[in-house]
Amino acid sequence: MSHAFSVLNIYLLRRTARAVGGALAVISAVILLIQFEELSRSVGVRTEAGVSDVLWLTLLRAPSLILLLSPFVFLFGGIAAFVGLNRSSELTAMRAAGVSAWRFIAPAAAFAFVAGLMAVTLLNPLAAGLSARFEVERARLMQTYLSDAPKEVWLRQGDDRGLVVIHAKSRDLEGDAIRLRAVSLFVYQKDAEGRLQFRRRIEAAEAVLRAGYWNLRDVREAAAGQSAVRSDTLSLRSTLTSRGAIDRFSSPEAVTFWGLPAAIRQTELAGFSARSFRLKLHQLMATPVLFAAMTILAAASSLRLARQGGLALAAGGGAAVGFLVFFFNQMTGALAAADIIPPILGAWAPPLVALLSGLALLCYTEDG
Repeated sequence: MSHAFSVLNIYLLRRTARAVGGALAVISAVILLIQFEELSRSVGVRTEAGVSDVLWLTLLRAPSLILLLSPFVFLFGGIAAFVGLNRSSELTAMRAAGVSAWRFIAPAAAFAFVAGLMAVTLLNPLAAGLSARFEVERARLMQTYLSDAPKEVWLRQGDDRGLVVIHAKSRDLEGDAIRLRAVSLFVYQKDAEGRLQFRRRIEAAEAVLRAGYWNLRDVREAAAGQSAVRSDTLSLRSTLTSRGAIDRFSSPEAVTFWGLPAAIRQTELAGFSARSFRLKLHQLMATPVLFAAMTILAAASSLRLARQGGLALAAGGGAAVGFLVFFFNQMTGALAAADIIPPILGAWAPPLVALLSGLALLCYTEDG
């Protein structure tokens, strides 16, 4: 009997994986087409970018959008897999053999959960890196069009000893290198009671972030109550890395799952709110649960026997609930980003609601 169940589980996994792969291919194609058209209007028309440049931007941007819409991959893939099993009477045969719905939905849910873990730990770093590269490449192509736009930068770096506030008139991103121009640095140190005291102001024509320090050129430095001192170069210790500084210019989507804890820590040390990074971290951690919940919801809405009629309506209802869950996820994320609800609630509420909805529908369908 156990061998029969293992064979059944493998068969169900293959059917689910095939359907999910088909849904992924369709959704990816749609995303590529829409993104290519959107970038052609926003970048291609305004710059001298050719078709190859727009296509390259599309390929850089598409992975992060595919991950964003990946819950629909498991929703539509799950519906396709179980509707196909239902119409071929395979679900009827499984039920006649004494296999409960809980038993043949479990492999699909486990597959979705493992796929969510892989998406977060393996695919997200790749998509985040490509997203950061997309922002750099788009900025490069739009540089002429936006030449008159302000590029002022404010950065803060800090640790247990003090704080440095950095202001620059412009910035250049050269790969992973950060180059600031017309820079002002305000240096604060903590006194014995832990209060920040202003110590000195540094003006520099240019500042380049190196490994562990800022390299300043054409420097004018003035301590509190003292006259200014000029020097050709000056090195100033930095708690920022090039990646961390780029993260300040980028959206949380451009920060990898593994890099989010460090981004949160550095942002909070610098005195900024890390709410958006914390929200993104919780959303990624909740992704496996969301994928499994979408699969359970899809399966539960596809169990109505085909000969009884109404299967298409039931499957459509499951898809509609999936859309509601997705928009609920976007809404709670926006509320959390606006500091209206805690990030942990904004990230975990939609997956848990989807999971409970799927389990409730499955209980109603299976147990009456």
